[in-house]
Amino acid sequence: MTTDAPAPTVSPHGPDLPAHQDSADSISARSPTEVFDALEGSAQGLTAATAASRLAALGPNELRAAKRPPVIGKVLAQFTNLFALVLLGASVITFASYLIQSPRDTGSLELAVAILAVVLLNGAIGFFQEYSAEKTSEALQALVPHTARVRRDGVLADIPARGIVRGDVFVLEAGDDICCDGRLVEAHDLTVDDVALTGESAPVHRTAEAVPAGTATMDAANLVFMGTSVVKGTATAVAFATGTGTQFGQIYQMTAQVTEVASPLQRNVNRMARQVSVVAVALAVLVFGLRAATTSAGLVDSFVFALGVMVALVPEGLPATLSVSLAIAVRRMAARHALIKRLAAVETLGSTTVICTDKTGTLTKAEMTVTALWESGRRHPVSGAGYQPEGVVSDPGQVTELLRVGAQCCDARLLAPDPAHHVDWRILGDTTEGAIIVAAAKAGVDTAAADSAAPRIGEFPFDHERKLMTTLHRTPAGSVSYVKGSPQELVGRCDTVSWAGTDVPLTQDRRRQVTDAGDQLAGEALRVLAVARKHLDTDHPDQDLAEHGLTLLGLVAMMDPPRPEVIDAVAACRKAGIRIAMVTGDYGVTAEAIARRVGIVTGPNPGVVSGQQLEAMSAAQLEAELTAHPEMVFARVRPEHKQRIVAAYQHLGEIVAATGDGVNDAPALKQADIGVAMGVTGTDVAREAAVMVLLDDSFASIVASVELGRSVYANIRKFIIYIFSHNISELAPILLAAAIAFPLVPLSALQVLSIDLGSDILPALALGAEPPDAGVMTRPPRPVTERLLSGAVFARFLFLGAIQAVGVCFAFFWRIHSAHLGFGDFTTANPVYREARTMTQVGIVVSQFFNSLTVRSDDQSILTIGIFTNRKLLLAGAFSIALVSCISYVPVLQSVFGTAGLTVWDWLMLVSFGLALLLADECRKAVVRRRRSRPAVKANARVQAAGRG
Repeated sequence: MTTDAPAPTVSPHGPDLPAHQDSADSISARSPTEVFDALEGSAQGLTAATAASRLAALGPNELRAAKRPPVIGKVLAQFTNLFALVLLGASVITFASYLIQSPRDTGSLELAVAILAVVLLNGAIGFFQEYSAEKTSEALQALVPHTARVRRDGVLADIPARGIVRGDVFVLEAGDDICCDGRLVEAHDLTVDDVALTGESAPVHRTAEAVPAGTATMDAANLVFMGTSVVKGTATAVAFATGTGTQFGQIYQMTAQVTEVASPLQRNVNRMARQVSVVAVALAVLVFGLRAATTSAGLVDSFVFALGVMVALVPEGLPATLSVSLAIAVRRMAARHALIKRLAAVETLGSTTVICTDKTGTLTKAEMTVTALWESGRRHPVSGAGYQPEGVVSDPGQVTELLRVGAQCCDARLLAPDPAHHVDWRILGDTTEGAIIVAAAKAGVDTAAADSAAPRIGEFPFDHERKLMTTLHRTPAGSVSYVKGSPQELVGRCDTVSWAGTDVPLTQDRRRQVTDAGDQLAGEALRVLAVARKHLDTDHPDQDLAEHGLTLLGLVAMMDPPRPEVIDAVAACRKAGIRIAMVTGDYGVTAEAIARRVGIVTGPNPGVVSGQQLEAMSAAQLEAELTAHPEMVFARVRPEHKQRIVAAYQHLGEIVAATGDGVNDAPALKQADIGVAMGVTGTDVAREAAVMVLLDDSFASIVASVELGRSVYANIRKFIIYIFSHNISELAPILLAAAIAFPLVPLSALQVLSIDLGSDILPALALGAEPPDAGVMTRPPRPVTERLLSGAVFARFLFLGAIQAVGVCFAFFWRIHSAHLGFGDFTTANPVYREARTMTQVGIVVSQFFNSLTVRSDDQSILTIGIFTNRKLLLAGAFSIALVSCISYVPVLQSVFGTAGLTVWDWLMLVSFGLALLLADECRKAVVRRRRSRPAVKANARVQAAGRG
């Protein structure tokens, strides 16, 4: 053992640092004495000077916040999508045309300002809907304790946790949070809760003894880690890693390094924006050249005319409509106990093909629960789950002593709910002991009365070697020892067994029954404890006397039970074509048993891969395993394993949702297309790394969210059809006018903007609020390669748009023809031309009202759906017609938009065009329904013919 002598030279590791930075694996394999040598410390702790120099060299024991982009960067990012760039370019061109015109046309200035206002409006909506500050680093800091009890210069002192350094000796006791990674040099009945780091629900025993060389860091029983806590016992440890060098810190770094991936919706919208922008610019250039070559219009007028083409093709209202409709879906999901932090995640849920789920706290309650008791050769089922003492114990009279003795041989306490702080039933202490206490309460055992009648007078704490815990009690009949522990250890110390209320010899036959019962329970992935008692002749027996010659009372079997709603949720996912892979830090046997219990695994040969096996696999081998086994269980995995599994599924083209609640889940949550964290039991780290938080921790909420996500995508398709169909009707008269050399625009860019913003957004939002279609969860996930502008969508809006285009072109040129003037005689001040422009605008708005009714379904008649089942859509249509009426009749707006009032006969003609559109699509739907019904009719006919044969 060495002392802290000043180093004569400065090593590459910094002043006063060990010359060799031993790894955790090598530290765990050393004896306690060798640990001090390796870390150049001593049992008396570091000197203040040495600690200060190491702190200066290595930095504080903290996880520094990652640098984030400034708010202005987030704002500017809203204006980098192609729609925004095209519109900004249009605004600049329009303003430039205003500057070079002579005389200057204020209409061009108004149009430039209007287009700019549209871009700013879309950007503002997108920013405020998307803006959500990430606080992963602060959340990690919140999990790290703020003070530590260390030994400096031989004296114990409380210091800020950020000041602890490698080589510091620190002391732990029950209830302490651990602030760094340490190697135990003393441990007394120490158990640690590692659930936040490893995902294992049961506290683990820790010892100061050296472990075999090569033992994995997370499996070393003599190491403790930052972010975990002490459940029971006391210990002294030496810090060997601090800050980002800890296991906790490595997870932090992994989480920070994972870049967010674009959602399927974002990729689809970006692709669509590129396609539409290219077409818009190409057509604008074509029209500009055609108009400049075939008419006497100047270059500026031709620019303005071509600008109308470009603006007509760009769906100005689409970005705002997408953002707001997704925000509406977010609020609807919140009502279903799912909080969405990023809007695009709503739709991602609907396209999810694989869910990688943690076990503890996600599929299970993270609350150990006794599910079965065994005594006198009989099994007694126990109902209920969690720490709430509600449930039924089969034939409780026969197991009263078993549960009473088991409960009295426990240090844990059951705490009642605290409604004022929204705290439910909980366990203080070891959760395994808590499960026994809750089972005793279910059987009607009054543990307080039992403790009063037989007070504890001594105990022999649990020891990892003998795997037993013994308590001594004084009863009216004399002293007695109560023992619980591993059946393999305890049964061998029993001479008799309580059989049907009578103590009888534990014969070989009965011993075999006990062993078989224990094996059967363990085979069901249950944790099994045996309970025994012994009457003593003295109040002060030694341990050997108290723990031999026992009377076996029975077996207690427990598990971390699945949440009641999980089985139905998993079945719904299977029906929807979604694969579920369990990814857990627990053991393979337990993981597979839970997976079978909840329905994740149903076949005889699922893929079960351990973390050790995963490390030996190449990327190609892992992907081959995932492809070969639809049902997968990954056990004993580490954080980097989870992240790798998610990435492998993504490389196979899957859309992956990853669920979890612990610190160990954060990297995978960040890597996944959508990370889903638990809101109640989840750590701050998991909640901040995820884009979706389940407010009720219910796996069933995921299913409800998937259903809503699928309906969101279907609704987005509806309003894309709605928006692009009228873009065709806007574009058609402009192109027709250019083709036949009509000198004026049938529809100005300002009118187009008023239609796109005033008459599109509200109806599109109403379409976005349509409830899920029946059977949406009986269809498989949509193909990853499916585009928003798919062939079916393109054909649909082309069909509807063509009908609208015919109507508005007819209306415009019919009114122009009514003036009996040549094309060259028309001017912008001509009242007939203004009326014709108004006919075009009103015709588009009216036909869009009928269009909004028919796009609600691809194949169902509006009469089947119900005209009044979406009242918001009707109100939005009424608002659109009211707005275009104002533009047509209000003098101020007439001067701005260049419109004129219409007659009743004009309105009737335009409404008839809208009804023609509705009737035409009803006929199309009838044809679709008839074609779909033919295969079913033929199949039924074949069945009937086979039956007659």
